[in-house]
Amino acid sequence: MLRSAEQTLARLEVISRNQGVDDRHPPLLFVHGAWHGAWCWDRGFLDRVAQQGFEVHAMSLRGHGRSEGYERLRTTRVRDFVADIEEVADSLRSQPVVIGHSMGGFLTQKLMERRRLPGAVLLASMPPNGVAAFVGKLIRTDPVGALQANLKLQLKPVVSTSDRVKRLFFSDVMSDADVDLYAAQLGDEAFLAYLDMLFGDLCTPAQGTPVLVLGAESDAIFAVETQKRIAATYGTEAMLFPMAHDMMLEPGWESVADAIANWVREGCRQRVTLAA
Repeated sequence: MLRSAEQTLARLEVISRNQGVDDRHPPLLFVHGAWHGAWCWDRGFLDRVAQQGFEVHAMSLRGHGRSEGYERLRTTRVRDFVADIEEVADSLRSQPVVIGHSMGGFLTQKLMERRRLPGAVLLASMPPNGVAAFVGKLIRTDPVGALQANLKLQLKPVVSTSDRVKRLFFSDVMSDADVDLYAAQLGDEAFLAYLDMLFGDLCTPAQGTPVLVLGAESDAIFAVETQKRIAATYGTEAMLFPMAHDMMLEPGWESVADAIANWVREGCRQRVTLAA
């Protein structure tokens, strides 16, 4: 039977299922991307993985979801977000497999610089060299939103309308009602962390942690070629799905959840790239 809990660990929101249910596999810790919170995993994705016998946890980084820190979000740094992940990881019964989406994938790679994990899943992830390519694309496709964000030192203008949200995160098959629902839950983002991911605190890819790279074929933020380069960096191959950026919410998310569960069940075996 599924066991569910929602708690605040110190200042951080953590949504959990199946705590202590099975110690044959490490717990799974899900880390959201920019503007999101733990809520994005709690629309069916967590339950799907938990129903396959895994202990799962989704956290909200400081200033996101129901975690504290909104008043300090503008000055929050990448290192602060990584410290949040470490705090939650160290509270679990053992080191978790960390699943990071988008910005959460970048933070997962930063965590891999500090420690070896049982496994890491990079889901529609930001690459190790950060967000510069996306910023360039955003300036071309939404110059008004990009200008507002930089003038206000706030990133919320980038996702301030449902049209912007759909263009960035979702495919055409996502209903307008669902886009509106998810858009209403998006928050602001840390401006100094954005600068870190632009040029201030980029990743030094670390080996030793098995990595699974999952990408979206219609991703408007981090394209397929980006996912392939990330996979090559970690000596593996990307698995691609016919959907857009928010792979935990897009139609067909069940296949993504199952791919993660299967990989962990099989021992987080690396999908090794074979030399030509």
